[in-house]
Amino acid sequence: MLADAVTEGGTAMLGGMGGVGKTQLAADHARHTWQHGQLDLLLWITAATRQAVVDAYAQAGTDLLGVDPADPQRAATAFLAWLEPKASPVPRRWLIVLDDVADPADLHGLWPPASTHGRTLVTTRRRDTALTQRGRLVQVGLFTTAEATAYFTGAGRREPAEQLAALAGHLGHLPLALSQAAAYLTDTALDCAAYRRLLADRARQLDDLLPEPGALPDEQPATVAAAWSLSIERADQLRPAGVAGPMLQLAAVLDPNGIPQTVLTSAPALAYLTDHRAADTPVLGQCPTLAAPVTSEQAYQALRALHRLNLIDHTPDIPHQAVPVHQMVQRSVRDSLTSDRRALLARAAADALLATWPRIERETGLAQALRANTTALTGYADDALYQPGAHAVLHRLGQSLGQSGQVNAAVKHFHYFAAATDRRLGADHPDTLSARGDLAQWRGEAGDAAGAAAALAELLEDRLRVLGPHHRDSLRTRGNLGQWRGEAGDAAGAAAALAELLADRLRVLGPEDPDTLTTRASLAYWQGKAGDAAGAADVFAEVLTDRLRILGPEHPNTLIARGNLARWRGEAGDAAGAVAAFAELLTDRLRILGPDHPRTLITRGDLAQWRGEAGDAAGAVAAFAELLTDQLRVLGPDHPRTLATRHDLARWRGAAGS
Repeated sequence: MLADAVTEGGTAMLGGMGGVGKTQLAADHARHTWQHGQLDLLLWITAATRQAVVDAYAQAGTDLLGVDPADPQRAATAFLAWLEPKASPVPRRWLIVLDDVADPADLHGLWPPASTHGRTLVTTRRRDTALTQRGRLVQVGLFTTAEATAYFTGAGRREPAEQLAALAGHLGHLPLALSQAAAYLTDTALDCAAYRRLLADRARQLDDLLPEPGALPDEQPATVAAAWSLSIERADQLRPAGVAGPMLQLAAVLDPNGIPQTVLTSAPALAYLTDHRAADTPVLGQCPTLAAPVTSEQAYQALRALHRLNLIDHTPDIPHQAVPVHQMVQRSVRDSLTSDRRALLARAAADALLATWPRIERETGLAQALRANTTALTGYADDALYQPGAHAVLHRLGQSLGQSGQVNAAVKHFHYFAAATDRRLGADHPDTLSARGDLAQWRGEAGDAAGAAAALAELLEDRLRVLGPHHRDSLRTRGNLGQWRGEAGDAAGAAAALAELLADRLRVLGPEDPDTLTTRASLAYWQGKAGDAAGAADVFAEVLTDRLRILGPEHPNTLIARGNLARWRGEAGDAAGAVAAFAELLTDRLRILGPDHPRTLITRGDLAQWRGEAGDAAGAVAAFAELLTDQLRVLGPDHPRTLATRHDLARWRGAAGS
């Protein structure tokens, strides 16, 4: 029926309540068509939000067409255009699966085009006309008694049909619950009658605990929740005893589409598992040793136990999305916890994400997964992440967006973050003031230098009032304000403000404090912009010496100082020396940061510029052309640095005579 629906209509909808197996049916169809050579492109998208669809299209556009993933809407449009049928002797055969569509409005302007050779398959709990008009709806319902009995028989149960049917009835004929029960029965060697008695006892206990009727997701009967409860209890009895339950709790507040295994085996995750290990859980075949902390190996074993009981999928060979878990399982686990426990769990999960986040995001897949998991966590436990203060993972999420080139997304995130801290913590709370500073910074990075300067001027007034003039954050805001005033066109004003700040930082912090070194570097930069290139080069040489001694050769600020020294030596007349210095710096940036890091791209632009200034206009053209291709892919066509590179490329093409 499903294959016919897709073939006949081009677009098919699998509809039904959670847990009936819509995703499994879609996956089976996708797997079958791919393995039988019927597709050239298979794209699976977890479509719970519009942004998830846009991001998936953007990634596909990057992989297929080399377009920009950092401008998701533009990349999505390019990918959808690629899907359009075209006159070709070899047609493009594709299948797009939009799994778990939550709101039809999310797909406005994002529907794959009608195509003779392309197909779209949607799974959803909705029945909106906006969806059903798109294609044929295949309603996926509960198993019939015969289907449920056949399922249990296929899973190895050899009991009388009436016993299997009775168990299916207790579980509401929900396919997901039947799979839980089958795994439990196989693992424990119980018969259906004994399992039904356990379900009845557990369901009565849950009925007493539920705050009100209908508290379970999708109106599932209490026996369904009881089935999961029994499976979790069984997983807790497997080695390592008592760890599977708290492990599933961590998974219940993260991204259902896949959690990096490193998050669930990080030090904060292990601490949570240790603190909440079920102390009264018997270990099968041995006496428990509960005093020792849970190890990463035991955490891995807990994941395998949960997989064995069909509570999660554990696919270690997909490390960044190693642990998908059904949203109904997540909901049941979360709803079984007290509000205090949920808050504690949310902060533990946030700690685990933060501990896993690399300082330098060389693996884009990991960074994307961490952002997706943090976004999911904020959706489940937003309030808990602001008590007693805003959790640092919220700041890291915004920085990750900006550092990956998604500066507009970073601005949007910090706009929400600043408003949320203001509302929850108050206007004068340090976290609110910090969020405002981050918002101003990324406004500047997105091209609004004047707006950044204005926002920082307002922030400075509040920080001086709340923190006083000598607080490090007040001094730092003065430095950022000077920087963005300069970027907005007032180089002399920036130099004057930074000279005053340097005097205060020398007095308050001392000459070797990192912030003092930063101010010396900023002052030198704007002195150079104001016309004193040789003086700027001399100061940067001194700053670099101090940073090498204090921070080391690979610290980001040391690398920045090297770039500034090279630039101002070039501005002072030594273009060839600037070329050599930027070439050496680029080698180190590639090694330390990777080829797509924004700082690496900046250094490539500096090197191209000084090649031209040193007389090699053709070399500058070639370097800028290569850089522009990568910036379009990483930063997007509207990023200020991409636009600057287009200008530089045109300039040097003119200088080269082309």
